[in-house]
Amino acid sequence: MTTNLPCPDSPNCVSTQATDDGHAIAPFRYRKSRAEAKEALKDIIRTLPRAKLVEEDESSLRYEFTSLLFRFVDDVEFLFDDHAKTIHFRSASRTGYSDLGVNRRRMEEIRSLVEGKL
Repeated sequence: MTTNLPCPDSPNCVSTQATDDGHAIAPFRYRKSRAEAKEALKDIIRTLPRAKLVEEDESSLRYEFTSLLFRFVDDVEFLFDDHAKTIHFRSASRTGYSDLGVNRRRMEEIRSLVEGKL
């Protein structure tokens, strides 16, 4: 699993590895061990509504977030870079053109929840 897939041209994706302003977002940083940071992130995401962990390996997590009203699914992938103590991520809508900023807001909400806990 990897988060290095580029965002599409549509404004329904954010990625720490994007270079354009419309899609770029800052990664999360962690101080704990990768395993501890991963468990802390999982604990935080577990508190969010309609989030389902669908894949996990030693250095990555993949979630599906489902919208309440229309049941749209967004894919969110986290990749832990232990050398740089950085969590790269990509959050993208599976369908549609615009997400009205939902993916960016979700990732900034997660950023505020993980602050000081990783």
